[in-house]
Amino acid sequence: MTSSFSEKHNFAKPNDSRALYLMTKCAQTVMEELEDIVIAYGQSDEYSFVFKRKSNWFKRRASKFMTHVASQFASSYVFYWRDYFEDQPLLYPPGFDGRVVVYPNNQTLKDYLSWRQADCHINNLYNTVFWALVQQSGLTPVQAQGRLQGTLAADKNEILFSEFNINYNNEPLMYRKGTVLIWQKVDEVMTKEVKLPAEMEGKKMAVTRTRTKPVPLHCDIIGDAFWKEHPEILDEDS
Repeated sequence: MTSSFSEKHNFAKPNDSRALYLMTKCAQTVMEELEDIVIAYGQSDEYSFVFKRKSNWFKRRASKFMTHVASQFASSYVFYWRDYFEDQPLLYPPGFDGRVVVYPNNQTLKDYLSWRQADCHINNLYNTVFWALVQQSGLTPVQAQGRLQGTLAADKNEILFSEFNINYNNEPLMYRKGTVLIWQKVDEVMTKEVKLPAEMEGKKMAVTRTRTKPVPLHCDIIGDAFWKEHPEILDEDS
């Protein structure tokens, strides 16, 4: 997706929660369509999908993986747009590209996902300060870029706190950590019509059922705690 798409559709800066929730909905749709995906990670306008090591979807043809995921994601984005952008019409269809990478082992894969989350933090911290300077201090984008040139994370945190009274650690986890999707069992309550013997009309009753679905988490995946808590994700036998 290009930056012009977000500009023409009036995305809020530095983060638009509507757009992020829509991206996650699309990723959930992809996972429900391709159940061999064991985990997904998303930030900004990007999502990474990890397939089971022994997956035999599409006879392991990389082109099939890429085209199916990208097309399912893009069509879902259009399909669910109005659920998240009620007052903003979709002016033209978005496009998403993709690529397939094979990692040799679980540690390399975890390193990749760790890098994606670290990248999320770096980009979000910069964007949070940048747009505060533009929107609240009245700097031009060029001036804000110049102000931040050469600054470290500590410098950016200090600018946010001293000039805008913003504690970066209190910013929403979704913005700072991105979104992790994993399969979890969820109880769902649904209304079902039940007919008892000798009754002409059924009664509507609330029924709870358990199903496994992709659940969004906003947590740290760089450390070992997440992987120890969810060892099934990268199970060697999967």
